[in-house]
Amino acid sequence: MSVPACPQCSLTNTYPDGENYVCADCGFEWLAKPIAADEESDERVVKDALGNILKDGDSVVLIKDLKVKGSSTTLKMGSKVKSIRLVSGDHEVDCKMDAGSFMLKACFLKKSS
Repeated sequence: MSVPACPQCSLTNTYPDGENYVCADCGFEWLAKPIAADEESDERVVKDALGNILKDGDSVVLIKDLKVKGSSTTLKMGSKVKSIRLVSGDHEVDCKMDAGSFMLKACFLKKSS
């Protein structure tokens, strides 16, 4: 097994040191093995107000009254929402309720059983 050149200075005076490689010329250290694809997760973890992990299809309950922006509608505390869908963005939860379709922040929800 050959030791790769330093990614910082491109010189080949490098050596293994435990789980790292070290460049003797510039002192730069880097991981000997790249992070596996299963360890590197692009998937974001969404947690409710109590720290429970939310998944697509979960049922949640509103923990406070929420005024709908641009409308006179208010979503009431204790309203149950079934079959949520997680999306990217600052409003992580997409759901349908009797009052319509909404995007909600997970910090205003708690997972229900």
